[in-house]
Amino acid sequence: MPRAAWSAKRERQYEHIKDSLLERGESERTAEEIAARTVNKERAQHGEARTANPQTLKATPAPVRGGKNSHRGPQGRTREQLYEDARRANIRGRSRMNKQQLEQALAR
Repeated sequence: MPRAAWSAKRERQYEHIKDSLLERGESERTAEEIAARTVNKERAQHGEARTANPQTLKATPAPVRGGKNSHRGPQGRTREQLYEDARRANIRGRSRMNKQQLEQALAR
């Protein structure tokens, strides 16, 4: 709980994000930093901060965005996501396939 100016809601949000990051294997320090930055960005987007970066105000808030930008970059979906798709498609030999092989098998 780094900020006294945060509301109870923002404190809960911070703790939730931090706990989630710790479960994913992030270090304590990294988890705290990411959680604080996320909460501060949310506060700025909702008009709760005194000052805000204009770029932050233009960005779509995370709850609205809802993962729309996930795995769209040059790497695409993760191997785990591809594996799950292959499992649902009942592709044989999927456990021995690498990411590229899973992509090819799913494209057929």
